[in-house]
Amino acid sequence: MKLIDTHSHYNDEKFDNDRDEVIQNITNSGITTIINAGYSLESSKRAIEIANNYDFMYATVGVSPNDIENLENNYIEQIKEMAKEQKVIAIGEIGLDYYWNKENKETQKEIFIKQVELANQLGLPIVIHTRDAVMDTIDILKNKVNCNKKGVFHCCPLNTELIKEGLKLGFYISFAGPITFKNSKNAEEIVKMVPIDRILTETDSPYLSPEPVRGTRNDSRNIKYIAQKIAQIKNMPIENIAEQIQKNAKTIFKIT
Repeated sequence: MKLIDTHSHYNDEKFDNDRDEVIQNITNSGITTIINAGYSLESSKRAIEIANNYDFMYATVGVSPNDIENLENNYIEQIKEMAKEQKVIAIGEIGLDYYWNKENKETQKEIFIKQVELANQLGLPIVIHTRDAVMDTIDILKNKVNCNKKGVFHCCPLNTELIKEGLKLGFYISFAGPITFKNSKNAEEIVKMVPIDRILTETDSPYLSPEPVRGTRNDSRNIKYIAQKIAQIKNMPIENIAEQIQKNAKTIFKIT
């Protein structure tokens, strides 16, 4: 069975002491592909550097809404330059976050839109981070800027309106550890809403470890717990789920 982790952060400092060892262990556990996500200019550069060390790893580049403070004026040019790298497959993670930052909503929107426009220019999909900002995120994608290559709602909030509108817009829905949490009230309903050919899986490591390893540092080996949960909800063999998710990732990210 081949599994894919479509969103992780091996560029995070929590892996500084044993990054290569962890990644080596992952390669021995049936994980075929890892996408290393940037969230700031520096982390995007680091994501590329790490991805270049491993044949099975790719990178995304972009600035998240939580990393826009003191952003350099030429950030779009810097992202554009990084996106020329062979291992870069998407612009992200980008989007809106009103949970951590409520005072700069207009700036968040402006930077989100500019990065979507860059993705259109480059012919790349986008990877969206949205938290407590569902309506504004959907409004931007429906009414402010058309996303040509579509993309992914990463670690998708378990919000029925977001799922409905995201699917209508042609986006993929990526599920992470929270769908396995015991206090996740509507995970089953949400997973059932998403057609199997629009689902992706991710760890968002080193964060959001799924049950039964919740509370530990997360890594891509735990993707199996998320795939198992989806298989259980969909009443399908996990092998079928894993195979379809591989196809989905190849379709949206154009990876081999």
